[in-house]
Amino acid sequence: MNGLNDNEVYWWRPLDDTEPDTRGKILFAAYKEIHVNGFQSASLSNILRHTGVTKGALYHHFRDKNELGYAVVDEVIDARIQQSFIHPLAHFDDPIEGFIELIQNAGDNFSMTDIELGCPLSVLAQEMAPIDEGFRTRLTAIYAQWHQSIAEVLARSKAEGLIIDEVDPYTMAVTIVAIMEGSLSAAKGAQSLEMLYHCGQGLTQLLQLIRTRPGSR
Repeated sequence: MNGLNDNEVYWWRPLDDTEPDTRGKILFAAYKEIHVNGFQSASLSNILRHTGVTKGALYHHFRDKNELGYAVVDEVIDARIQQSFIHPLAHFDDPIEGFIELIQNAGDNFSMTDIELGCPLSVLAQEMAPIDEGFRTRLTAIYAQWHQSIAEVLARSKAEGLIIDEVDPYTMAVTIVAIMEGSLSAAKGAQSLEMLYHCGQGLTQLLQLIRTRPGSR
């Protein structure tokens, strides 16, 4: 896949509903270009064509391609993970049901476009973390916050007797994120929504297994 229609809706689109300024237009166009083609193959000419801004305007806001890529991670990908998978954690009365609902909602809204593209965080980490320290530190920080946020919810739930004592909250948090990211990678490799659903069902089963049973508290 080497292009994405400007009007095509996909789950990993940026969530900012406001009319972007020039910088925002460049940033979101760069995000889409990087998500579709990868950072190394991303074309500044394509970004300019989709935004209608000049090369001078681009370099007014971003010194070079790397700085633009870092901004995509900091301001677009991080925001998408925060809004979709971290902020909702604060509203879970039952953490297991909350996680399951997040998984189901995401799975229900994924399309074949999402399967073809994969998770922007995971795909960019695989491409750039081994070769660019600026990308590696930024992407690792997103994962670290995601892990810690889930671990804190699980720790509170464990203290309240909602999940079994054998669960280590941080280890389980890392596992949950790894399965979620791996599910998209498996679906992308198979080019199959059905594969994504199987992975989601497996994660749901795991979450159900760590719940305390009635009468066991």
